[in-house]
Amino acid sequence: MGARAATAVDHVVYERDGVRHRVQGRVEVEAQDGGLLVMDRGGKLWTITAEEKQQHTTDEIPFAAHTPEEIGRTLLEELPDGFQVHTTAHYVILYDTSRSYARWCGTLLERLYGTFNNFWKRKGFELVEPELPMVAVVFAERENFRRYMQADIGRSSSIVGYYNLINNRVAMYDLTGVQRDRVAGQRERSRAEIDKILARPEAGMTVATIVHEATHQIAFNCGLQRRLADVPFWLSEGVAMYFETPNLASSGGWRGIGKINPSRLSRFRSYQSERGPDSLRELLRTDERLQNSEGVLEAYAESWALVHFLLKRYPDEFVEYMQMLSQKTPLVRSTPEERLEEFEQIFGNLDRLDREFVTQMRKLR
Repeated sequence: MGARAATAVDHVVYERDGVRHRVQGRVEVEAQDGGLLVMDRGGKLWTITAEEKQQHTTDEIPFAAHTPEEIGRTLLEELPDGFQVHTTAHYVILYDTSRSYARWCGTLLERLYGTFNNFWKRKGFELVEPELPMVAVVFAERENFRRYMQADIGRSSSIVGYYNLINNRVAMYDLTGVQRDRVAGQRERSRAEIDKILARPEAGMTVATIVHEATHQIAFNCGLQRRLADVPFWLSEGVAMYFETPNLASSGGWRGIGKINPSRLSRFRSYQSERGPDSLRELLRTDERLQNSEGVLEAYAESWALVHFLLKRYPDEFVEYMQMLSQKTPLVRSTPEERLEEFEQIFGNLDRLDREFVTQMRKLR
């Protein structure tokens, strides 16, 4: 299986569950057996097995991702009535909230984008411009958001936002109650008022969730990670948690990146008393600890702690590790042993590192 550096448009016809489908886009990966991973012009990934594929042709027209205007028009057709489009330098935001809240979201996302890029540039990892605009869908009402989530990813929960790696979109709902105020006849809040509401301590975790999910989106669009590649879950989640501590009171920048995350540190400290000798090894070998409901909060806390430790103590090695992972081909899975070997080749003996990791986290204040 290998990645293809193609520029022409691929046309694929495939059959799934007795229904024929057509997709146009660019083949990202072609497997040895003929299976395909295709990205369409809107950024959605399509996985087509060799058995499903019926026809694959390529024309001479160069592949071009959708423009912001095309993305906006396409998504307005998919979403319920009442949505509008707000565009920024790197985002297309579909919203049925107040315009001031949509603009607040745009400012938040652009600030995160700039800070994320500057952070990695200072570390020595030069990111790339996204090939197409990143999409955020912002709902005024939580129930409408939950219905959309159910249709989009097949589940509905109490989360306030999420990133869909397949269609490359972030979805969220209004965290301020602005829409309810408008229904009640109150005037539309200004962006400054929205900032003030969401800077309150009690809003911290909800804003952190949005930042967390938006960080995933940026990472997968700027070359830090590749969608559907074998990026260890602990790393992807750990990096997102590293960025989820914004100080919204700072208008001149994004202070707080990499600062101690109190909830994650507290959870990890509680876990240390029962932490087994193979805890780190199992976190690195597979994604199971972060996917099983039992112990998942401890696994997330350890993922945050490990990323925090490595970035503070071994920043050059961490960047080298990230650069290695960014070159991985989508849909090619590493074995648990290969994951460990890749990690130890860069960071050294795992037992030694684990002892240092535990010692440093106990000192963290």
